[in-house]
Amino acid sequence: MDGVSFAVARGELVGLLGPNGSGKSTVARLVMRLLSPSGGRVLLDGVDVAGCRHGDYARRVAYVPQESRAAFAFTAMETVLMGRGPHTGAMGFESEGDHRTALAALERVDAVSLAGVLLDELSGGERQRVILARALAQEADLLVLDEPSSSLDIRHQYDLYRLLRGLARREGRTCLCTSHDVNVAAAYCDRLVVLGGGRVAAIGRPADVLTADLLEQVYGIRADVVTQPDGRLVVLPRIE
Repeated sequence: MDGVSFAVARGELVGLLGPNGSGKSTVARLVMRLLSPSGGRVLLDGVDVAGCRHGDYARRVAYVPQESRAAFAFTAMETVLMGRGPHTGAMGFESEGDHRTALAALERVDAVSLAGVLLDELSGGERQRVILARALAQEADLLVLDEPSSSLDIRHQYDLYRLLRGLARREGRTCLCTSHDVNVAAAYCDRLVVLGGGRVAAIGRPADVLTADLLEQVYGIRADVVTQPDGRLVVLPRIE
């Protein structure tokens, strides 16, 4: 990547789009400090994240990776309780309040029935919902999600984005979500950042960003962008 720069406002749901290899996951990992930038900085409320203490950062930023595998045999509830780690203090013992928070997070992702199931016994979609619940239990101001809906069925894809939009609008959380699903991102995100060739190709409201020219330039496809009666955009690739 070269010269990628954008800002996400508090209480905003921003979709990060682009073809494979465009740098979406790299951006997510830079924000999470899993990678260090070769140039430039990542700022959180104006402060360089490189200088933040790990515990402080974990209380403010939560991450949902593309894939998660359990290194040990943890249940779904035990996995979600890990999200309470930044809040449990030096001893690391969860309180009744931590358990209530974890259960509420499982409820929000329709996964209470999975609480006692081992993580490695879950399907990919079920496991992803549990990892999302772990991030919710962390109660961070900023959620960074790297293609969180890729293994979800269509119902849970839309449930996820409705949840993220609610977190942003009603709770003031900030959500940065990478995605390959242009239509879902356009329906739910406040703004889109489109990467192409390691650079920002476009940034703005979905209605301003998603054009036939941009889709051809970035994705190399010819498509029609149709505005539905309710104002939603639908991208329809042309069959030629």
